[in-house]
Amino acid sequence: MTTAQLGKRLGVSQQRASLLEKAEVDGSITLRSLEHAAQNLGCRVIYVFYPEEPLHLTMQQRAETIADKQLRAVEQTMRLENQSVADIGLRKNTRAHLVQQLLQRPARLWDNP
Repeated sequence: MTTAQLGKRLGVSQQRASLLEKAEVDGSITLRSLEHAAQNLGCRVIYVFYPEEPLHLTMQQRAETIADKQLRAVEQTMRLENQSVADIGLRKNTRAHLVQQLLQRPARLWDNP
């Protein structure tokens, strides 16, 4: 479709159609302009955030990051009090438990950046 044909379908001048195409290419087109163009072309705009990884993996990683941060804080406090968690297995079990708790209430995963 030429810009003249596009302009006619959109009800705008050829120059305006050309500007819309350029705005689309450089990423400065607005959603309003896209919706208007789509409507006049018998289409619809679908705007989607598509995750790079499956959501369950993102949530698992986020829960693990938060659990590790919480464990580091507890371990630091224990070191200051001359205590320590010497049992690696205990730490792993505690971490796994924290991760599961976080995943049961997923809204908590996004409280902090």
